[in-house]
Amino acid sequence: MTRTQKTVFILVALIALVLGLTINKVLSGKGQGDPTALIDAGIILLPQSRNLPDVTMTDQDGKPVAVNALKDKWSLLFFGYTFCPDICPTTLAQLRQIKSELPPEAVDKLQIILVSVDPNRDTPKQLKQYLGYFDPQFQGLTAASVEDIQKLANAVSIPFIPADTSKPNYTVDHSGNLAVIGPDGTQRGFIRAPLNNAKLVAQLPVMLKRK
Repeated sequence: MTRTQKTVFILVALIALVLGLTINKVLSGKGQGDPTALIDAGIILLPQSRNLPDVTMTDQDGKPVAVNALKDKWSLLFFGYTFCPDICPTTLAQLRQIKSELPPEAVDKLQIILVSVDPNRDTPKQLKQYLGYFDPQFQGLTAASVEDIQKLANAVSIPFIPADTSKPNYTVDHSGNLAVIGPDGTQRGFIRAPLNNAKLVAQLPVMLKRK
């Protein structure tokens, strides 16, 4: 084999290797959706999942719920409160609308949870009544202390500022972002506020196909 033939052979081998790696990357990412489209819809997936803290809260039915045991379904955690004047009712109304437009197979894989940042007023009964105005299947979580809620909020990087409960008609400063929890019980990412209904209806089913 001449030097020219060897050079051609090496070049062909390198091209084949690059093509093979490219095809493998495409195939391995098949079904994962277009990352650009997900980001455009406000869905930001983490490069590495995060474990949730060992915190037990109380749901809208008064039952204890370990937040690090939220498994089997994808969960969207929204940190808000029932006396919220603007962000919370708007976000919950949007989530209700988005859910109504998702295909049944996507709805079956999803649960929407309001985590109260106002445990002083948000009793299980109050949460259940409030969420019923939007969707009876929406779930609510509250806790005996604001510290437990902060522990969860900080762990998923959606912090809030506890209110001065001594003031009448106080409000709580909080984010409109959602934490995305995978069916394995770990945080997979975020959904940025403000929510874009049309884009989320298109991209949430793609995200929900992930393992």
